[in-house]
Amino acid sequence: MNVANVYLDRPAKANALDSASLLKLKQEFEKLQDDPELRVVVLAGRGANFCGGADVNELRSLDPSTAGAFVEKIHQVCRAIRALPVPVVAKLHGAVIGAGLEIAAACDLRVAAADARFAMPEVRLGIPSVVEAALLPRLVGSGRAAWLVLTGEAIDARRALEWGLVEELAPDPDLAVEKLVQSLMAGGREALRTQKRLLQLWDEAPLATSVAASIAAFGQTTISSMSGGKGN
Repeated sequence: MNVANVYLDRPAKANALDSASLLKLKQEFEKLQDDPELRVVVLAGRGANFCGGADVNELRSLDPSTAGAFVEKIHQVCRAIRALPVPVVAKLHGAVIGAGLEIAAACDLRVAAADARFAMPEVRLGIPSVVEAALLPRLVGSGRAAWLVLTGEAIDARRALEWGLVEELAPDPDLAVEKLVQSLMAGGREALRTQKRLLQLWDEAPLATSVAASIAAFGQTTISSMSGGKGN
């Protein structure tokens, strides 16, 4: 399987995330982890929305003894996405809110439909934005990330593109994602996997560490390619 499709699948609930759906998502991504033929994963939401955030009913049931465990489940999904060795493309439409935006931020590339709207409204519920909300400053800068998590106000797809929250705003997101997948498939299998690892390192490590790791990775790739192990 070269391309895998994963769906948030509670359309009647705007794909709101409860413990059961978070566990299912984590397991789906973990199953893909060791697929040697996998090249690209596309994450989308069924129905009218990508994700309306964490399930409100479950949020209301949380107390100080259970709240940490619930947000840890969101983090586990995001960690499973980032741990995949191949690029993950998020196809975004409708609501992309709260935990749904955190999951989208954990993906490598994001394509938005014109009707997509983005928000981190947790402060308006009396709680902070946490876990992979920490990725937002890397995507949009500290000031814009602060605006999202402090005001709780939504932005539209055009502003999301301008801010760098998404990489493409597409009138036909299905076609746009198909073209993006084909572009990714044109790269060498091992080169793409190495590049994803390096991108994450560049986000987190000091410059000198990132450069040294890049040089080492390039040397290994060159030796592999010269030996006929290009992996296309």
